[in-house]
Amino acid sequence: MDRPDPDHAPSPASLRILPAASVPLADVEAVFGTRGDPAGCWCQWYKVRGADWREATPAELRERLAAQLAEPGPGPGLLAYDGATPVGWCAVEPRPALVRLQHSPVGSATTEPDFADAGIWSVSCFVIPRRFRRRGVATALAAAAVETARERGARVVEAYAVDPAERDKPPAAELFPGTVSMFEAAGFTEVARPKPHRVVMQRRLAE
Repeated sequence: MDRPDPDHAPSPASLRILPAASVPLADVEAVFGTRGDPAGCWCQWYKVRGADWREATPAELRERLAAQLAEPGPGPGLLAYDGATPVGWCAVEPRPALVRLQHSPVGSATTEPDFADAGIWSVSCFVIPRRFRRRGVATALAAAAVETARERGARVVEAYAVDPAERDKPPAAELFPGTVSMFEAAGFTEVARPKPHRVVMQRRLAE
C-alpha cells in the first residue's frame, strides 16, 4: 500500500468513493489491516449472531465479508481512495442484512421498528487507518453513503452515532459507528438516545 505524502493529506475534494464490491479485495483488506479491532471483526458484528460470533475466527469473518462483496445486489459498503491509495471504509446497506442490530441497545431504540423493511438502510461502521484520520475521510464517506442509499431506493438512512461530548476522551476504537457531528453534516437528525453517548440518527429521503 502506498505511504501518504506528509505534504498531501487527503481532503473531501480529492477523494474518490466507490462501491466496495467494485474494487479489488486487496484494497478492502488494506484498509482493515492485520491488527486491531477491524482485522478481528471485518464489519460482521451486526451480521453474526452471538453463538456463531463467539466461535468465528478472524479469518472466517474475513471470508464472510469477501463473500458479501461478491454477492449481487446492494451493499455492503463503500471504499474511499486518495489517488490510488485506499483510505477508508464505510458500511452501508439495507438494514435487514444486520440481523443482530434489532437486539442491540441502539437498534432497539429506532423509531422504525420493522427490521424486514428493505427501504431502511443502515450506516453502521467506519474504518479509517490511523494515518488518514482527522482529514474528513469519514465525513465524506457518510455523505456518499446517503447518496448510495438514495440511488438504491432507500426511504430512510439510519445511523448509530457516538456523541464524544458525553464521553471523556473516548478512544478511537469506540468511534467506529461515526460521530454525531459527522452525521449532522450529512443531514441526519437525532431520533433517539438509548445511552447518553449513543444516538440513533436518521435522514429521510422519501415518504
